[in-house]
Amino acid sequence: MDIHQILKLLPHRYPILLVDRVLEIEKGKRIKALKNVSINEPFFMGHFPKYPVMPGVLMLEAMAQTAALLAFHALDVMPDENTVYYFAGIDNARFKRPVSPGDQVIMDVTLDRTKAGILKFSATSRVDGQLVCQAGLLCTMRTIA
Repeated sequence: MDIHQILKLLPHRYPILLVDRVLEIEKGKRIKALKNVSINEPFFMGHFPKYPVMPGVLMLEAMAQTAALLAFHALDVMPDENTVYYFAGIDNARFKRPVSPGDQVIMDVTLDRTKAGILKFSATSRVDGQLVCQAGLLCTMRTIA
């Protein structure tokens, strides 16, 4: 799935769109996506000017956006302007090493279960095969008026 297909599914746009490409997707089970981290990212100006590091909350957001793509695919849902995909919770988030400009983050997300409109995922992010972030993600889709 390329960036054009991602833009059709996710409402996010620059600077908050954090998924550049889907590498693999197994319907209803798992997804692998990537984020190319550039020095031009706006958050690097303030986080941190002398040692640029991608904020942990944005790593979690990137994994959640990847989870949304898996959810839409698994549930055969094509979101519209009235569909919002929310975080419902983040469990056991751990940050193992910093993500810096020039890194390519590979996100692996697995759908663990769906119950009462809540989707539970296990997510990891790696750079050069090394674990940089992991978390359990709870998400839900809602229709807005």
